[in-house]
Amino acid sequence: MSQRSIGSPRPREAVSAVARMSELIELLEVVWERGRDTASAPPVSSAQARVLFLVEANGRLNLRDLGRLLEAAPPSVTRLCDRLEAVGFLERHPGADDRREVLLRLTPAGGTYLERLRVRRQEALAEAMATMPEASRAALATGLADFCEAVAQPLRLPSPESSTTRTA
Repeated sequence: MSQRSIGSPRPREAVSAVARMSELIELLEVVWERGRDTASAPPVSSAQARVLFLVEANGRLNLRDLGRLLEAAPPSVTRLCDRLEAVGFLERHPGADDRREVLLRLTPAGGTYLERLRVRRQEALAEAMATMPEASRAALATGLADFCEAVAQPLRLPSPESSTTRTA
């Protein structure tokens, strides 16, 4: 059985769009990890970074909804949040209507971490994209905008205005 290194060239005609996207994701994971490790003194795991991104993207988020978005069990979600709270990136607050509900919010340090992480990742991507022909960069930008919208939608909770209230 032969092994292929990440990002090894393959004949373009023999590779489907899904396989190319899979290869791209493998490469991005390598770049992302490099950025994550240098973005702050207390590095966070990939799972913890996902928590920060989801809390930021959804604004007000509770533990139950975070678990649903992560598709993770409550004890795992709690441990992720414990670590992020310990490094000062996340705060937990009781809900206004139900004090048993735990609401999550990024701290300023958590927001700064995500900002630095994005900068490092954007620098790495810009460096790679600078070697591409202009037409390829334009096509990539158009395709990625559509792809991002398709991928991001399931990671957002419905807005309170869009949900209908049902009564018995």
